[in-house]
Amino acid sequence: MSTNTIFTDAASAQHNASVAQNIARLNLLAPGSTCSDDLKSNPWDTPGGYGPGASETDEVPAGYPVQGSIPQEYLKASDQELDARILAAKETLGERAVILGHFYQRDEVVKYADFVGDSFQLANAALTRQTAEAIVFCGVHFMAETADILSREDQAVILPNLAAGCSMADMADGPSVQQCWDELTELYKDEQDDGRLPVIPVTYMNCSAELKAFVGRNGGLVCTSSNAATVLEWAFERGRRVLFFPDQHLGRNTAKAMGVPLEQMPMWTPRKALGGNEAATLRDAKVILWHGFCSVHKRFNPGQIAKAREEYPGVRVIVHPECPMEVVDAADEAGSTDYIRRAIADATEPTVFAIGTEINMVNRLAAEYPQHTIFCLDPVICPCSTMYRIHPGYLAWVLEELVAGRVVNRITVPAEQQGDAKIALERMLAARP
Repeated sequence: MSTNTIFTDAASAQHNASVAQNIARLNLLAPGSTCSDDLKSNPWDTPGGYGPGASETDEVPAGYPVQGSIPQEYLKASDQELDARILAAKETLGERAVILGHFYQRDEVVKYADFVGDSFQLANAALTRQTAEAIVFCGVHFMAETADILSREDQAVILPNLAAGCSMADMADGPSVQQCWDELTELYKDEQDDGRLPVIPVTYMNCSAELKAFVGRNGGLVCTSSNAATVLEWAFERGRRVLFFPDQHLGRNTAKAMGVPLEQMPMWTPRKALGGNEAATLRDAKVILWHGFCSVHKRFNPGQIAKAREEYPGVRVIVHPECPMEVVDAADEAGSTDYIRRAIADATEPTVFAIGTEINMVNRLAAEYPQHTIFCLDPVICPCSTMYRIHPGYLAWVLEELVAGRVVNRITVPAEQQGDAKIALERMLAARP
């Protein structure tokens, strides 16, 4: 059996070096990126594939994971042929393979999924298929890594397109977080011991296995958008303050709702001394926010909400907590992808919903609940372009390779990260909302 991991050592080093460049570029591009709801159906037709976040025109940074070439037959096959081949492979594999599809995945792929959900729901769903030899994760690389951490050693986790990354996850890398941690540890070393740690690291699920291992090793844990408040409560019981990465918006919105003043939530900018802060500011901090964000959710703004309310009096506005604080404050509700799904499913009367999250999920909900009027707040309608890199051609390829007894695009988390990362995830599991 052949196996592939996302990065070679050299590529990993190059990737880490490009993180700061990636943040700076996305800071410039995200608010006004040229975006379209009509991403090319074939990512191989676009040089470098789709962009790193919210637009096919965003430049892919140096060191980004690359998918090698696949046989031409998959690139040239019609939609009908790929459909027939995928269904045939699924039937042949039976319970030996389970296909997972993220909420943000394109419809042409998610229709083949055995489970559809958010990243952690899917990682747990895979555990229910004990007979599965292969877990085919139609999401992005940090999701596949999480599935590998939680799955059995004899189960292979496969990412159909290795280039399906996450721009937010790339904004926090191991060396930058370790440097931050070392500086904070030095700053807080003389604090009086009151039985609590000076700082507890908390990482959002949208990060690498390396960083999940980091928080597990340093007394912290992972959170999801649905249990972030519970996780912060857990951390505050054990530490005086929290280092929260990589998404500043989820951290800020969650802590603000818990009553933490904004002046006690300084931003840590990687590769700046003390993250660009004064020592006194960090000593007074309650939550230290990492300078990271989701380029899709950053596109939403209060003006879009105002326009929705003007056009649809009584509209119910629900946004994802990865949106900027001003958007969350202007909305009626904020919640995870599953929260949004359940809110619409539970609405008993025809309702107008304006949703602030990725367009594939919004369109799918609109089709599933035609009794409601459901639309995306962003008029430009920007899909998660990295999620879009999973194309039926790649899915057909990995499935037919499995039928032939070969494992391609296997995602394997290094053994030295597995244990600590699993500890961080288990702590998260115990932090139920």
